[in-house]
Amino acid sequence: MTPADLGTAPADFGTPPPLTPHTAFSAARALPRTGDEPPLTIPRGPAREAAERELSKPTYHENDPSLLQRALNRFWEWVDDVFGAASGAAPGGALGLLVIVVAVAAVIAALWWRLGTPRRAGAPSAALFDDRPRSAAEHRAAAEAHAAQGHWNQAVQERMRAIVRSLEERALLDPRPGRTADEAAAEAGRALPAHADGLRSAAREFDDVTYGGRSADPAAYHRLSDLDRTLDRAKPLLSTAATRSPGAAG
Repeated sequence: MTPADLGTAPADFGTPPPLTPHTAFSAARALPRTGDEPPLTIPRGPAREAAERELSKPTYHENDPSLLQRALNRFWEWVDDVFGAASGAAPGGALGLLVIVVAVAAVIAALWWRLGTPRRAGAPSAALFDDRPRSAAEHRAAAEAHAAQGHWNQAVQERMRAIVRSLEERALLDPRPGRTADEAAAEAGRALPAHADGLRSAAREFDDVTYGGRSADPAAYHRLSDLDRTLDRAKPLLSTAATRSPGAAG
């Protein structure tokens, strides 16, 4: 007997969905198991894809380190590798490497303390004064103002200018535009030979600060201040002062 004999049409259950490895695997798992069947397996490719989809879910990445943290971790791993390789090559291992690093740091510190900040070679000497002439008292006042604010570089420069201007005002130096600190010290040393060394040292302090890239300190400023006061009371060597400029007495 067929459905047509019973006067009914066959039921239409629609087109079955396409069979994929995932649906096949799910359907196979839903079947009842008796324990005698062979182990259920899935091909390697679909298994890998299913695992990747599962592991890509945000739930598995909530506690992942940030990009910056990962970069720092990589950096410290690199540092550890470098030090590990260095300690393996150094005699005594890690302790020997530490001793070498400390020794090198000590040598560098000693050289820095002994030589100071490296001076820039070949820096040209410029004029001691700018275009606007000022008296020695004005330069001293400017130097004291800079010193009060802790601006030791400017204080040293202004004090050296005060020294040279004072010597010019006392006619121990001829006023000459464009004179450098070294030239002023050499010329004044002939009139004040007892203070020639102090003048050269003051000029060197000025050059180091102005052209050598070095920083002055309170001690340097006080040395120039003491020299300024000493020179202000010093008596020139008259015979040298009279012969320093052939045309001065004319």
